[in-house]
Amino acid sequence: MLHFYHYPNCSTCRNAQKWLEGRQKALSPIDVTLNPPSKTELKKILALSGKKITDLLNKSGEQYRLLSMKEKVKTMTEDQILELLSKNGRLIKRPILTDGKKATIGFKEEEFDKTWK
Repeated sequence: MLHFYHYPNCSTCRNAQKWLEGRQKALSPIDVTLNPPSKTELKKILALSGKKITDLLNKSGEQYRLLSMKEKVKTMTEDQILELLSKNGRLIKRPILTDGKKATIGFKEEEFDKTWK
C-alpha cells in the first residue's frame, strides 16, 4: 500500500493518481493540506527519496510566495524547514508517495516508472 500525500484540487496530483491507478497500485490517499506528514515522517521521506530539503518545498504555491519562503529558506536550518512543513501542508511539494522503503516527491513519469513500476 502506497501512502499518497496529495491535494485533491492539484492537477499534478490527479495525473499522478491516474498513472498509479492505471498500474493497479493500491493507494492510501492523504490530503497533505489537512494532514501533513510529521517532521519525523518528512525526514524519513527525504532520506528515502534521495532528494535535498528544498525539493520538499512547493515553490510554485501561493503559501511559498505569501510567506516569502525564497528568502527565508536561505537562513533556515533543515530542522526548521521540516518543522514548518509539518505544520503547513500547502508548503509541501506534492504528491509524495512512500511505501516505507522508497519515496518520491512530485510527479515525473520517468521517476515513477523507475520507482513504482
